[in-house]
Amino acid sequence: MTNLIRSNFQAHPFHLVSPSPWPLYTCVALYTLTTTGVLTMHGFSDAGYFWMSALLSLILSMSFWWRDVISEGTYLGNHTLAVQQGLNMGVALFIVSEALFFLAIFWAFFHSALSPTVELGAQWPPMGIAAINPFELPLLNTVILLSSGVTVTYAHHSLIQGNRSGALNGLLATVILAILFTALQGVEYTVSSFTLSDGIFGSSFYFGTGFHGLHVIIGTAFIAVGLWRVLAYHSTENHHLGLESSILYWHFVDVVWLFLYISIYYWGS
Repeated sequence: MTNLIRSNFQAHPFHLVSPSPWPLYTCVALYTLTTTGVLTMHGFSDAGYFWMSALLSLILSMSFWWRDVISEGTYLGNHTLAVQQGLNMGVALFIVSEALFFLAIFWAFFHSALSPTVELGAQWPPMGIAAINPFELPLLNTVILLSSGVTVTYAHHSLIQGNRSGALNGLLATVILAILFTALQGVEYTVSSFTLSDGIFGSSFYFGTGFHGLHVIIGTAFIAVGLWRVLAYHSTENHHLGLESSILYWHFVDVVWLFLYISIYYWGS
């Protein structure tokens, strides 16, 4: 009888994940996505169709994977306090890796901007480049993104206090502001007088702002999922790990944009 009881109750608070095909499928999809992406950039025929198929496979495999994670945390009760601490640590380390990625981008920018070579006209911006006015669309986008940080913080505190309507309204406002930011970023790209191929200035500008825009799109989807989970009563004032992770990620996106605006838009112009 004692052995039967011990077999039914584990003696530790950690979640032993069941065998899952989704990590393998995600790895295969990522490999196919990067490979077909390179082939597409080099003009291989029909490579674009394979890239789109790989992207769809990646989205589907990750969606099924996260569906299982949501089931484990919401319905099965596998996300104990120890598991939540481990997941929080994982998210924090992921954001640190993202910060180091953007550090490389800023390093490349300042390497050329602080000491422009003769080929650049010994000046920054390089000769012939008309930089974007930092007090027009970039300033508006800064206000929009910082406002979204305020609304998502309001949503977080509302959820903790049991104010469900405040959490929903704050998250909805955050998603709307994020979409508006992305749309204005697209407008900025269309009216810009320089392109990605315009030397180190164009490369560093579009590399930095483009990857930040990609992070904004990912963060928007992250928060939209959190909004849906609050709407579906998945998140409570005591247990909202996924939403908390999305909020932490969004604040990181805000901080990166501040550095981009001050260095590339303002100082770099």
